[in-house]
Amino acid sequence: MARILVPLPDTDFDVTEVAAPWHVLTGAGHEVVFATQRGVSPAADPRLLTGVIFGQLGAADTPKRQYAAMTRTEGFRTPITWEAIRADEYDALLLPGGHAPGMRQYLGSTELRYRVGEFWALDRPVGAICHGVLVLARTVDPTTGAGVLADRTTTCLPKYMERSAYVATAWKLGRYYRTYPAYVEDEVRAALADPATQFRRGPHTLSRRGTETDDAGTFVVEDGRYVSARWPGDAYAFAHALLRRIDARA
Repeated sequence: MARILVPLPDTDFDVTEVAAPWHVLTGAGHEVVFATQRGVSPAADPRLLTGVIFGQLGAADTPKRQYAAMTRTEGFRTPITWEAIRADEYDALLLPGGHAPGMRQYLGSTELRYRVGEFWALDRPVGAICHGVLVLARTVDPTTGAGVLADRTTTCLPKYMERSAYVATAWKLGRYYRTYPAYVEDEVRAALADPATQFRRGPHTLSRRGTETDDAGTFVVEDGRYVSARWPGDAYAFAHALLRRIDARA
């Protein structure tokens, strides 16, 4: 059994990007260890559970059910603190995303980036999806002093997706879909040595989502031990790709 570390903010993480991988990984017999800044039980972005606008744009029913099951587990109710993370105690690291304001606690934490850098240096499987890739774009490998993504091929939330969601909802929700002034894609590209060859945007999509049994329309980038994906629609395919790397090390 592998132990997978999943750091989270106190609030506003994406329902699907946490619950779907949790379901896949624990279903395969592995342990998921959650960590929050102060060890408080976290909560997902509530809009994704009820519908972002007019009941639309939220999580699908299956990941919402998986989220409900996840929140009842002891590991979710009693996470460890970021300070308590000891990188060598884990076999893999999963960095989920989310766009609502509470995500800045996680995306902007120098303390968390330090722990992530320690784990990266161990050369074990790492997965990041959507805004979670920003954590890596801001992290330095302590053994080399270089950004951890500098020589990696990756994807993240594409600019067209982030812009489309913002334009469609700004009249009602303001900057809800714009976590930072810079687009996620722009910041991730800036962390790469050669963004023209290292960044993968994937096929254009705004609605089709993969499921646990159907990866049609999904997009995952695999670069050795590192796996990245774009948005909640890729979450199951992303989890399966990370699982293959975890199992390969067993």
